[in-house]
Amino acid sequence: MIKIEKMSEEFVPAVAALEAACFSMPWSERSIAGELNNSLALWLVAVENGKLLGYIGSQSVLDEADVMNVAVDPDFRRKGIAVVLVESLIEMLMKSGVRCLTLEVRAGNDPAISLYEKLGFIQVGRRPGYYQKPKEDALILRKEWEI
Repeated sequence: MIKIEKMSEEFVPAVAALEAACFSMPWSERSIAGELNNSLALWLVAVENGKLLGYIGSQSVLDEADVMNVAVDPDFRRKGIAVVLVESLIEMLMKSGVRCLTLEVRAGNDPAISLYEKLGFIQVGRRPGYYQKPKEDALILRKEWEI
């Protein structure tokens, strides 16, 4: 059974390893660990039998939040884990008074874009050349809700 919980220190190495496996410019383990002491941050992990399957991290200012990163272990993709992570994050953010969530996604990442659109995100902008390695535009997606 998959469990969603707030990221704790014990998961930092596994989150950093998954970050490195999924992104061309990953956050360092030190940066990820720093999020544990960031009062603006909320990071969640998806765990099954002690194994990290995925994570999502956000930072909030007042009533707005931004997704820092979201990743799912390649062996566990297409099983709804990303959906549960995003929905769990939104649920927790709502409880803290946040009214919207924004994220950037590679313009060519059709599976992720499709997932976010199914979750109610809409494109509100584009950042030319935002991503490096390889260079690519980012789409800015946003979801708003009433609390």
